[in-house]
Amino acid sequence: MNLEFGPVALAAAVARTATLRDDAPVEVLDALQRSTFPMLETMIAEGSIFSLSEYFLHLADTERTLFAARVGGGITDLYMNALGYAWRANAICLSSALDPHADFIYDGGSANGHGVVLAEARGSFSDSTTSAGIRNASQNKYLRQVKPYLGRPSPYGDVIHGYCVAFGSALRTPGAFLGVSETKISKAGRSGGGTPPNGTSEDASGDGVSAPIALAAHRSNFFLMGGNRVVQWIDWLRNVDRAAPPDTNPVAFLRLRYARRNFLISIPAMWWLDPFRNWWADFYDNARQWRPILRSAIRPRATRWPNLGCFAMEESAGVAFLNALTNMLGLQTLRFPSSLQLPQFVPAGFRTINDGSPRDTPKDAYNYALFRDGLALLGDPQRGRPVGVLEWSPKAGVAMRDWR
Repeated sequence: MNLEFGPVALAAAVARTATLRDDAPVEVLDALQRSTFPMLETMIAEGSIFSLSEYFLHLADTERTLFAARVGGGITDLYMNALGYAWRANAICLSSALDPHADFIYDGGSANGHGVVLAEARGSFSDSTTSAGIRNASQNKYLRQVKPYLGRPSPYGDVIHGYCVAFGSALRTPGAFLGVSETKISKAGRSGGGTPPNGTSEDASGDGVSAPIALAAHRSNFFLMGGNRVVQWIDWLRNVDRAAPPDTNPVAFLRLRYARRNFLISIPAMWWLDPFRNWWADFYDNARQWRPILRSAIRPRATRWPNLGCFAMEESAGVAFLNALTNMLGLQTLRFPSSLQLPQFVPAGFRTINDGSPRDTPKDAYNYALFRDGLALLGDPQRGRPVGVLEWSPKAGVAMRDWR
């Protein structure tokens, strides 16, 4: 089994895992996000086969280790999404000590309603990296950092399954190696008493997703989109001290029609001040005006890779979560529902493939990556068409306006 992905998918996954830290302030997450894309663009060579660029050779050993770990985390996220898992959280909650533990917790797919799974990420870039070494690393890390936690409780559910995903590449040599170790499924599990790991549905989960893990995942998602006000409300909801609530004014998102879906994109706050509010439709209906503005909102990038674009949220996923967040904020209590009804999606822009499978991509395909929880990185957002505005109010929920 191989994992196929492009620059946009890898960049999105690395950013997703780097910002998956529940208790980190947005200033820390912003520093992590800002460094993600430039490092990937500089240290990974162009081409259809993964390989490190010559610039990687100039990194100190500690920097090589850090970069390999980040890429390993992103590859793990791509693999777990391809298997069927939609929701993610940091696994530091499993141990308050320095005991080694897996990196991430996942839920969704066939694990939904049964518990959660662990995923340990391993990245290795060195002269001595080999296929056998990567396989051994995945087995050793699984035994040490995943297996001891099977059956343990977590804030997101009991741990019922585990993986270690190891990814590596040798210096000056094109290509990469992928090694995966996972919990063996018993015969009882295969007959229905356990939890088969893979799922591919694109629909709301029947039993819903655990509210704590959905909040953890969407905290990272809305931060990456630039929706910091949503992040503030998530943090306020989870804060047992309940300090003064954040700003209650509506939060606005541009609705963009792209790849036969509607996506939500965060807009710089000044565009939504009163002098601009009546100009929305006229301004955004003129493609010559809005496209350069949207491109300028994307931070400057190096040119070794194609433009990596901007983060967005699939509209139905955003509406479902924001309305659920409004309902939780309206309970006037520290308690909130144990589960939420949120959609899951078939990934786009990456996949697991068997050797010999067709790998041709249509020439007119959109350049984007969509994850199971609805977060997407649009590599060419200028191809989209703005169709309206969505406003979310912590008190009133979601309101949408179409542009004709």
